[in-house]
Order: sequence, then structure tokens, then C-alpha cells
Amino acid sequence: MRITEAAKRLGMSPRMLRYREALGLLPPIRDRGAHRRFGEQELAAVAQAMELERRFDVSPAELAFALRVLTEPAVARSVRDLGLRIGRVQAPRRALDFEKEKALRLLRGRSKE
Repeated sequence: MRITEAAKRLGMSPRMLRYREALGLLPPIRDRGAHRRFGEQELAAVAQAMELERRFDVSPAELAFALRVLTEPAVARSVRDLGLRIGRVQAPRRALDFEKEKALRLLRGRSKE
């Protein structure tokens, strides 16, 4: 189906549907240069994105960025670094740190005896 009909079925304007496509929230077009045709797969993807936006109170742009974080390792690292810096993400504990803490707890327990 064409964009006008798809937008009507989804309850949005064709412009909003094009915006979502530009953000990468639709499956890619297989034939370059071809006009997008909307089938059940595309409608289901848009409906799922809209549900996520409602449920988690995010914008289409925020959802698109979240997908980018999941698919681009450099972006994921940068976001993680920011999270560590501002205290929203905790640094992972290394196995040696865990063993060191365990040994210190055992030593403290023995010193009380």
C-alpha cells in the first residue's frame, strides 16, 4: 500500500511516517530507488515502535538513538563512558577485584577471633 493509506491505518500523517523512516524506524527498502510500499511487516514495525514510545515515554528520535546504541559499538562505548562519569552506570567488577575483596573479608573475620 502507499504511504497515505499506511499512515491512515496507523493514525498518523504521511509526514510523520516519512520522519520515522528517516530516523531508521522502518525496515529498509530492498530495491534502491523504488518507492516504499507498506506491507504488514512495515505496519507492524511502526506499531511496535509507537507502543514502545508510549510505554517508556520516549520520542521517535530517542527510540532511534537507542537502536543506534544497540547496533554501533562506538556509540555504545561513548554512552557507557558518559554513564560512568555521571554515576548512572557502575563500573564492572573484575574477577581479581572480587577475589581480593573476598580475601580481605576472610582476613577481617579472622582478626576478630
